[in-house]
Amino acid sequence: QVQLVESGGGLVQAGGSLRLSCAATGRTFGGYAMGWFRQDPRKERELVAGISVGGSIYYADSVKGRFTISRDNAKNTVYLQMSSLKPEDTAVYYCAARQSVAPTSIFGPYDYWGQGTQVTVSS
Repeated sequence: QVQLVESGGGLVQAGGSLRLSCAATGRTFGGYAMGWFRQDPRKERELVAGISVGGSIYYADSVKGRFTISRDNAKNTVYLQMSSLKPEDTAVYYCAARQSVAPTSIFGPYDYWGQGTQVTVSS
C-alpha cells in the first residue's frame, strides 16, 4: 500500500510559478512510476507529466517547456515545478503512483492516488 500526500497548491497570478510536492509513504517508492494529473470540472482528467522508474519523462503538449517533473527517491517525493502559469492551468492536481515492471513505463492504470491540491491561476 502507498499513501500519497500532495502540497504546494494555491492561488497565483498568470505568469507566476508554483511547485507541487507529493510525499509517498508505504512500500518502495523507487519501484513506482509517478504521474501528475489534473482535472477541471469542465474537462476530462489528464496526465500532465509522468516519470518512470528509470527516469523517462512525459509531458502533455499543453505544459511542455513550462512544467518540470522530478523525483527524489531518497526522500520518497515527486515534484512538479510549474512556471509561466496560465489561467487554463487552473485545476485540481493529483499525484498518482503506478507499480512498474519496466524502467520506461509511464502510461497505464495508476494504482494509488493522492487527495489532490487546488491550483488557481488568475488572469
